[in-house]
Amino acid sequence: MNFVTIGHRGVMGVEPENTLRSFVAAQAAGLDILELDLHLSKDGALVVMHDADVSRTTDGEGAIADKTLAELRDLDAGDGERVPVFEEVLDAVTAPLQAEIKDVAAARALAEIMNERDLTGRVEVLSFHDEAIAEIARLVPGVRTALVASRYGTDVVERAAAVGAGTLVLNIRRLTPEIVEHARKAGLRIIGWVVNTQDDLRLVRALQLDGATTDYPEIKRTGRFTA
Repeated sequence: MNFVTIGHRGVMGVEPENTLRSFVAAQAAGLDILELDLHLSKDGALVVMHDADVSRTTDGEGAIADKTLAELRDLDAGDGERVPVFEEVLDAVTAPLQAEIKDVAAARALAEIMNERDLTGRVEVLSFHDEAIAEIARLVPGVRTALVASRYGTDVVERAAAVGAGTLVLNIRRLTPEIVEHARKAGLRIIGWVVNTQDDLRLVRALQLDGATTDYPEIKRTGRFTA
């Protein structure tokens, strides 16, 4: 597969993260895949937001899990954007998606939508949490999954294999040739994050990764020329 460029929460370097505006801009910029984060609201909606608390990215405060979808809709998620739900992103863009889930409960809610809308070809499911990956794999036949890791060693390969993940999404600050080699021997794809500078891009290309997650659309334009 060719080197892919993944829009981190849309294009969060230039638009409010995890908003419809950010995802539409990422698709318009030609990013290959769009990454987003999912949490459950108090009434069970799959809300697109990175943090468990709304205070960093909206004009509100408090935990997503303590708010209904209607209450979340009243918040400003940046530049007048509203907090979207997963289904709205599916309808707003046509690009492939990476959906990051934080726990088993979110995995179950996502599984219901994926099975109902036959999304295994379009949506890859990511998580830092092994049990969430195992749960989505149990509930959605044929789902593609990726294990995300920030602090890790070569053991991350065994963790991915144990839950059937086909991809590793790894913090480039800790990535080494040894880990890459170990992952390749296990047949895993590797995505590097977050790749926001030309030096970052040179690193992931030198390590021959399969792709890069970025906050900025410029990485897509320059990535093909960087070795």
